[in-house]
Amino acid sequence: MAIGLIAWGRFFDRAGNKVTVPAPPTDPGKPWLWDFLRGVAPMLGASFDIVQLPPWSLAQGGTAPGCDGYGVFQRRNLNGTRYGSLESLMSAVAALNTHGCQTYADLVLHQMSGENGGPGIFRYPGADGVTINGRGQTTPGWFRGGPVPPFCREDDVPVPIDDNPFGRELSYQNCHPAGVTEGDAIDYLKWSQARTGAVGFRFDDTKGTYAPAVRRIMNALPEATFYSEFFDGNPANLNGWATSPPMNGRSAVEDFTLHFRIQAACNDFDATQLVAGSAGYWQMNPGLAVGFVDNPDTDTSAGQQVVSNKGLAYAYMLSLPMRLALVYGKDYFSNGVWPGAYGLKPLIDNLCWINRMFAIGNYVVRWVDRDVHVGSRDGDGGQIGQSGGLLTALNFNTLTPRTITCGTPFGPNRHLHDYTGHHGDIFTDSNGNATFTIPSNAFSRGESFLCFAPAGVNHPFPSRTFPTTQRYFGAADLDVRPAVNSEQFLPQRLHCTKGSEVSLRIKAQIPIGASLMATVRSAASGDTVSTARVGGGANNHIGRTKQAGWHTVSIEGSGLTDAGQSFELEVTYMGVEG
Repeated sequence: MAIGLIAWGRFFDRAGNKVTVPAPPTDPGKPWLWDFLRGVAPMLGASFDIVQLPPWSLAQGGTAPGCDGYGVFQRRNLNGTRYGSLESLMSAVAALNTHGCQTYADLVLHQMSGENGGPGIFRYPGADGVTINGRGQTTPGWFRGGPVPPFCREDDVPVPIDDNPFGRELSYQNCHPAGVTEGDAIDYLKWSQARTGAVGFRFDDTKGTYAPAVRRIMNALPEATFYSEFFDGNPANLNGWATSPPMNGRSAVEDFTLHFRIQAACNDFDATQLVAGSAGYWQMNPGLAVGFVDNPDTDTSAGQQVVSNKGLAYAYMLSLPMRLALVYGKDYFSNGVWPGAYGLKPLIDNLCWINRMFAIGNYVVRWVDRDVHVGSRDGDGGQIGQSGGLLTALNFNTLTPRTITCGTPFGPNRHLHDYTGHHGDIFTDSNGNATFTIPSNAFSRGESFLCFAPAGVNHPFPSRTFPTTQRYFGAADLDVRPAVNSEQFLPQRLHCTKGSEVSLRIKAQIPIGASLMATVRSAASGDTVSTARVGGGANNHIGRTKQAGWHTVSIEGSGLTDAGQSFELEVTYMGVEG
């Protein structure tokens, strides 16, 4: 099981308007999320395996306070967003990788907004910023359901009644020319993954997207991990979409069943709601379940929010078996970081450590009544080893502590420690049962939970680190100009750690006798770190950075035609926070 952070949130201003990721008070107009995530990468890496980003393409709303990125205007423009520039995005991904936290993107392929050439017509400039030759330009035949011909007829989406109109809805089944939208989606997916170094994607709104196209788009990036938003509280419906043809298990799904069970239990102070009907899709298929307590949609939608006892909610969710558990950034960060955030970071950090150390193996409910829920993991991780097990106990009663005796997975006469600090050490009896007192949920703080596991574990979870590989694509219809017979600095710098090895690889079909040279230099000193050349005595020099910080990347041609030379430049390095 992995743990991820939904690293953004929706808020409300004093007038009741939605605000996406409040900007810092010192610079309220600044797009800053990518820079912020780069700065806190060491902290996030200590608790999380994954950071889930919001949509990163240029949206119709640009940097406006309420723009969240779902009204996509130009897929292949990763600048000018509410969250920052492409350079800042690349540096955030790299810093997070260095601290063991990989990045998932939010893939929005259902709709587009902001047509600028008439109904269904989107036009973009290319790499020179002037010529209207940008890749991904559309015609009305890309879209469905509109009142103006020649829009397409509706696709056979999984649940038509839930396919709510939003912007111009793309057709993947009935577009004309046939296959044009799927081809562009695949090209964009490959380009954006290579450009940023993300390793996985959340696929937005699959309930309203033609499923065979969804599967083929995912298959175009076979090494990437996917999970999908299929907004449905019925686990059988989630499982039907996720495991039946054409998906056949290619994507995990967000566990809305679990969310609504948590919502009912926490808002009604009723532990029996956690087991009412189905406890969640995780119970049916943990390998494809992605759990969450709240997310940007549910948290700001009437009747969907978890409004009480979120600490209990996270203690419960982080004890369950599933593919991925997601923590909502608005729950995690403090009010000082994002005004209006809930500040559960210390509690959640501890639960993440407990999860990583102990929460493996089979799950069993040991006790449930209106006030109390107790569940356990047996610690049997198969090939990944034994953790010793975990027993998690919750008390929703705001007035009364509860003393419970129940079975455990630990065996007889075992010394157990409560790793939340809410209870003293205990021993199981000769039958392997444990007796303990769960504190009351005083003032509805949501902190009345215990997490027992074998005593004596106090080491941090082993840290990991990942190098970052990102690519520049020089092409007239993308965001980087083709190479010419002079040195040009590429539009995004690299933010490297001190001592980072920097390797370069160029791919280009250059004329006979021509050459291309790529160079990485320290932005501060101008010293050359690494070079790569194709043609004219090709050679590579892999160097190491002498200082942490920004480094420039340039490309220089010789013997090229006046039209310039398209190229692909791959850079691998270690990022740094700050």
